[in-house]
Amino acid sequence: MSIKGVCFLFLFLLGASVGTVAQDSLRISKLLDSVRTLPNDTAKVSLLLKKGAANNRYFDSHKVENAFLQEALSLSQRLKYAKGMSSAYNEIGTAKRNKSLYIIAEDFHEKALKAAEEAKDTFLIVFSLNNAGVDCRRQDKLQKAFDYHVRALVLAEKINDIRNICVATNSIGNIQLSTEKYDDAITHFNHALELEEKSHNELGIAINLGNLGFAYQGLNKVDLAIQYHKRSLAINLKMDRPIGMAICYNALGAAYKEKKDYPAAMEYLEKALEVNDKVDDKVHVAESYLSIGKLLGAQGKHDEARKYMQQSVDISTFWGFKSMLMEAYKALAADYKESGEFEKSLAAADKSLLYKDSILDEKSAMALTQMQTIYEVDRKDNQIRTLEHDKVVGELRTKRNVVITFFLAAFLLMAIVGGFFYIRHRNLKANKQTLQLELRSLRSQMNPHFIFNSLSSIHRYIWSNNQEEASDYLTKFSRLMRLILDNTQHTFVTLNKELESLRLYLDLESLRCNGIFEYHFNIDPEINDEEVLIPPMILQPYVENAIWHGLVHKLPEEKGLLDIDIVLKKRSLVCTITDNGIGRKRAMEIKDRKGRMHTSVGMKVTEGRIDLIRKINNKEAKVTVTDLEDEAGHGIGTKVTIVLPAEFIF
Repeated sequence: MSIKGVCFLFLFLLGASVGTVAQDSLRISKLLDSVRTLPNDTAKVSLLLKKGAANNRYFDSHKVENAFLQEALSLSQRLKYAKGMSSAYNEIGTAKRNKSLYIIAEDFHEKALKAAEEAKDTFLIVFSLNNAGVDCRRQDKLQKAFDYHVRALVLAEKINDIRNICVATNSIGNIQLSTEKYDDAITHFNHALELEEKSHNELGIAINLGNLGFAYQGLNKVDLAIQYHKRSLAINLKMDRPIGMAICYNALGAAYKEKKDYPAAMEYLEKALEVNDKVDDKVHVAESYLSIGKLLGAQGKHDEARKYMQQSVDISTFWGFKSMLMEAYKALAADYKESGEFEKSLAAADKSLLYKDSILDEKSAMALTQMQTIYEVDRKDNQIRTLEHDKVVGELRTKRNVVITFFLAAFLLMAIVGGFFYIRHRNLKANKQTLQLELRSLRSQMNPHFIFNSLSSIHRYIWSNNQEEASDYLTKFSRLMRLILDNTQHTFVTLNKELESLRLYLDLESLRCNGIFEYHFNIDPEINDEEVLIPPMILQPYVENAIWHGLVHKLPEEKGLLDIDIVLKKRSLVCTITDNGIGRKRAMEIKDRKGRMHTSVGMKVTEGRIDLIRKINNKEAKVTVTDLEDEAGHGIGTKVTIVLPAEFIF
């Protein structure tokens, strides 16, 4: 299809759709109003979910949130209906995934999983696990995706949920296919195929046959791969499924090209091009033109090959397919190089790299935007919960004042005595609340401080490493940020959650410092890290200080060591951070030599937090810094001891 043909098709479809937009909007508005008149109960939640799923395409086309699903979620939260919350989170998360917002989708599906576990609904747990696994797979977080799908598979087999067994098994196979574990992938695809055949699910059968074809192609068993692709094609033809036919035709074209059977390869690729006209996503048309161009180039027909490659470029430019433009210009560069036209090859290669850089920039910006969106959503949820809590507290305070007034009228003497003690108690309580507010304020300062330092680290890392590694670093950073945002919502978190975020932070710092140091956690065996509580982000500033003022200044041949010991002594939690760095004295000399006057915000804020913890609890809470020296008095490291009151969940 020429670029003019694509334009004409687009204008025709646009004109045909304009007449129905107003009608669709009116229909959705009336339907939503009719549902809102129903009583606020679980039946209304179910109806909202049903209508939301049925009208997803309308909201996606208008690029607005699905009003039915948003109301279903809000109503479920008011009713404390965990099953409804899980279903709504799952639907919203899937809608986000369909828009390639994978980080936000994963966050919604993790919330769906938490609500499903609260509802103790095994089916919803399995469904949420599979959804979260798909989100992770789309982000190339393959190990996490694998863990989600394995958990889903185990639970689905317990309740004999065939549909989710097939989804989990197929997804595990796809993960193994991505990691080139072809034999394991074939085992899972065959198992999924067997289940789909028993369920008479033709779409599932076609998908697994195609996957088997790709797996055998990976093992260089091209003839066997062709057999499976043809079986998948036959089912897609029977179902009249254009996207499935296009995938099969392209796969067969690639297989026959590998066999150097160019006429057969061309036949299938031309069929893929023809059937792609029936597929809404025009990226497949551009892909077919590019595949034909590569095939002609492999036969030495360079002029003809470039015409097809240029058509791929024209369509991709019109629709804004940057990934396809990157591949098309890369193919043109290779073709020009093969025919000795090096200047044109270099120009095409530059354009390919330009689009690659643009794609990487967009991915980084999208990841940060999605993290900000998640933060804003969580912040609004917390504000709503705070307002509800304040409302309850206000009602209780009103009732208390009524009771006090009644007793004042009846028993004047008792009221005077009681009033005295009440005023004294209120003053003590107000003083404690003031201290707690100061503590909360200091704790909230840790977020921007830590985010600023981490983003500065990412900025330096991007400029000192290639973009692929920077992308991996940014993904790990987003996971750490999610933990930090979760943990710092609370005054105390369990020790295992705090250690999890600290380990992830140390992994990132070790990666950025090229592994110049090792770290070890030594936890007292008598401590149950799921029951012991600790203030969030209380250790991180001291760990950061040990790395950047002690360990990074060691000689390259000296391995840095960082030990974090946590023990329980009577009613105190003693945390010791020991490093074998250059010591505070030499660190200050380096700092003075460089003329730095910056004072560590993290250390200052944390010292203030520990001082407030001591005042609020009237218990021992302190920080002691000890300089470690050898026999000659030279600094060989620093030991920081943090003593906190021991807090427990129970």
